[in-house]
Amino acid sequence: MPFHAFTDETKERRYVMVAAILAPSHLSTARSAMRSLILPRQRRIHLHKESDARRKQILDAVVAFGTRAIVYDGGRFGGRYKAARDACLARMVTDLVALGVERFVLETEEGTLKSDRRLISGLLRDAGSQLPFYHLLAKEECLLGVPDAIAWSWARGGHWRRRVEEIVDDVRRA
Repeated sequence: MPFHAFTDETKERRYVMVAAILAPSHLSTARSAMRSLILPRQRRIHLHKESDARRKQILDAVVAFGTRAIVYDGGRFGGRYKAARDACLARMVTDLVALGVERFVLETEEGTLKSDRRLISGLLRDAGSQLPFYHLLAKEECLLGVPDAIAWSWARGGHWRRRVEEIVDDVRRA
């Protein structure tokens, strides 16, 4: 079955990138659920800025609508976020091609757009893949709130990590 992947990162405590993977049959339900969680005057969901009660509500929704996730841990790079991002992204693209993902959406990260495109295009070319990928803002694609929520929870640890563990299929070191 083909899948769609949505990617975001956190630098909270350590560098973590997440690929949230959804079946096309779950996209409509997931989008509706995420849109319903955006409050008036909010443009997007960003767990870092939410209250604990809202975090729980958002995470419950993310777990409920059939999300699967792969966590990419770039912690070995310390504070070298560009190196961590590149390593996580390289590993992720290779994995997504192997999984047969049919669409890949990354949250636009200021200052990395050209570098991301160059890296991803090269990896896809080397793999002989035509996987379409898109850089979008979270306000343009509400499903980018899903990997944001998972990444934040994973990096935060403790009870926050436990809330998403059941949907995380693998943790891969970059």
